[in-house]
Amino acid sequence: MSKMVPKIILEGTRLTFKTEIAFELNEHPRIVGPRKYRYHSPLISAEWCAFTNFPWGRGMINFEPQEEALAMETYATWARLFELQKYYSWIVDRFHLSTRAYQLKTYHKDHDFRWLEDRLVPLGFRLVLLTRSPESFEAARAERLKVSGNPSQYDDLQMFIEEQELMRRLAGESILPRLELDISDNDIPGAVGRIADWMESTGGLWMED
Repeated sequence: MSKMVPKIILEGTRLTFKTEIAFELNEHPRIVGPRKYRYHSPLISAEWCAFTNFPWGRGMINFEPQEEALAMETYATWARLFELQKYYSWIVDRFHLSTRAYQLKTYHKDHDFRWLEDRLVPLGFRLVLLTRSPESFEAARAERLKVSGNPSQYDDLQMFIEEQELMRRLAGESILPRLELDISDNDIPGAVGRIADWMESTGGLWMED
């Protein structure tokens, strides 16, 4: 059996269930292989807000202009780590497209991540853009509010609808192989299955020497 080393970047606005899907992918036998016990596969995110010492602070996505060098160095560090450990699976819950979208909306600056994608493509990284219909955001918010520790971030659904169109444009500019996946039905297992189908059909589960 060939070693399964999928590398998937999940992007999309909030309420598209990226994190839930990331967890499911990280343990799905069609993505990481059959396992008899729970294993510590890496699941990382640019949304960790690790630049500040308080909750819901700043990080690789929402950094301030004076933190740009820190953010770019962090991206370069992740890229190098991926290169050093290329024969492994990596599931990424939000990454550089989220940074581009936030920085464009907030500071009107478009950060060029072609250098990053040029390093990700040879490693087999693939991009999954999760989307939903505008009318489905309300039900998704109701579900998320049951567990959210920061519910105010979901007050303005129109902001998410507009951001989704921006994310679509940015995904269209990416050189990574990509899949746009509609999650309007809130069917997480179904979405994971469709991602697995796509990864298998495009050869994204394995790497050649």
